Amino acid sequence: MTDEDKNNEISFEELLKESSTLETGWMEPGQRMEARIVDIATDWIFLDLGGKSEGYLDKKEFLDEDGNCTVEIGDTVTAYFLSSRHNEMLFTTRITSSEAGRNFLEHAWHGKIPVDGLVEKEIKGGFQIKIAGDTQAFCPFSLMGLRRVEDSSEYIGQRMSFLIAEYSEEGRNIILSHRAILETELRVKIEALKEELQEGMKITGTVASIQKFGAFLDIGGIQGLLPISEIGWGRVDNVNDVLSVGQEMEVMILKLDWENDRISLSIKATLPNPWEKVEEKYTAGSSHVGTVARLTKFGAFVTLEGGVDGLIHISKLGAGKRINHPGEVLEQGQSLEVTVESVDLEKKRLSLKLAQEEKGADKTEAADTEDYKAYMGTTPASMGTFGDILKEKLAQAAQKKKKTKAKK
Repeated sequence: MTDEDKNNEISFEELLKESSTLETGWMEPGQRMEARIVDIATDWIFLDLGGKSEGYLDKKEFLDEDGNCTVEIGDTVTAYFLSSRHNEMLFTTRITSSEAGRNFLEHAWHGKIPVDGLVEKEIKGGFQIKIAGDTQAFCPFSLMGLRRVEDSSEYIGQRMSFLIAEYSEEGRNIILSHRAILETELRVKIEALKEELQEGMKITGTVASIQKFGAFLDIGGIQGLLPISEIGWGRVDNVNDVLSVGQEMEVMILKLDWENDRISLSIKATLPNPWEKVEEKYTAGSSHVGTVARLTKFGAFVTLEGGVDGLIHISKLGAGKRINHPGEVLEQGQSLEVTVESVDLEKKRLSLKLAQEEKGADKTEAADTEDYKAYMGTTPASMGTFGDILKEKLAQAAQKKKKTKAKK
């Protein structure tokens, strides 16, 4: 026999074994397999299991909210074997209330078959879930989702898929996990995105939740972290002031850490760096209107635009009077006009001073001049030289002497 004949014989033997196994109806409950849809009837979907065997599924498992079937003949589905009766093999994609509940729950536990459940109410430590008809089960808070939600009441009344994490006391004690379902779905999405995403790529994300340290964005079914420092070039103190849940935005992928399932995102990286135009926009001597961003012991930081702050040193505050803290003359959030003293592009520093000090000094000098004029009357054009003054005094003395002699 050639190598090709041997391979063909092995393949034939494997197919024959598989066919015989299926024809006798021998399969382990919970066994998973891929099968092609060969027919769709009013209530059932029939599967080609190989050889002469067929299986069937409840059509309700593939109906959408409007009652439309979501699969077609020829599609391949993933199904779990439940039982065999009269050479008819029943499969399911998940255990629902339409099946004979308790008869399949233990198989679902061993075979990791998803179970549909209705979240009835919140109880101590988690939620009470109704599965497979009227069977009561329990799902702890920690196994309900990938992250703990702030308002757990949003789960109440929802139908969700679960895996049975624990089955004991003949079904009287059943613990469920919705998190296990989400983790499986997440792994599938991550594997697909590993081929697609790259560091430095710009993508669209949707704000899923807001935290003090930033926000989590949904990107293609998985979440990445947008740190508060990467929201923009300007300082952000409260994320809620600039972002809202459901908001869409363009972000850049800063880092992909697939081993730890961490994705770091940035809005700032998608925006122009404001310091690239600082040299031409904020030249020494130019005046601008800014907002007091922070007050420190050594001065006040003034924001001229997002990402561009300058410092007014405490020595330049107080209008010449010594002050102990900038808060004595300025308030955070106050708008004021400043003058640029110097620019250090390398260290990204702007030295500022109050523009009103210059204007105030000019105004005071002008006021002093006006007061002097008012006090002196009209200012003489010239007081003359010392010689002229002496001659005038001598002439006045001579005139006075003449008047005295004349009286005598």
